Amino acid sequence: MSIMRKSGRERWRGFASLPQEKQREIASQGGIAAHDQGVGHEWTIEEARKAGRKGGLASHRNRRRRKIAAAEAVNGFPTTDAGG
Repeated sequence: MSIMRKSGRERWRGFASLPQEKQREIASQGGIAAHDQGVGHEWTIEEARKAGRKGGLASHRNRRRRKIAAAEAVNGFPTTDAGG
C-alpha cells in the first residue's frame, strides 16, 4: 500500500510524517502493549463474519451503482434496476 505525501507548503506532520515502516513498527508495539494490558480487542468468529459481510455488501452496492450510472451515461436515459 502506498501513501502519497503532500508536497509544497503543506507537509505531513507528526505520526504521518514518519516513514511507513516506522509507523507500522510503532502501531505494532501499541497493539502488543494493549494485549499485554488485557485491553486489546480479540475478534470473535461472529464479529469477523459480520464485519466481512458488511464490507462485502458495501463493495457490491457501490459496484452496482457505478454500473447503473455508466449504463445511463451510454444510453442517455435512466435504466431500471431489475435486482440483478
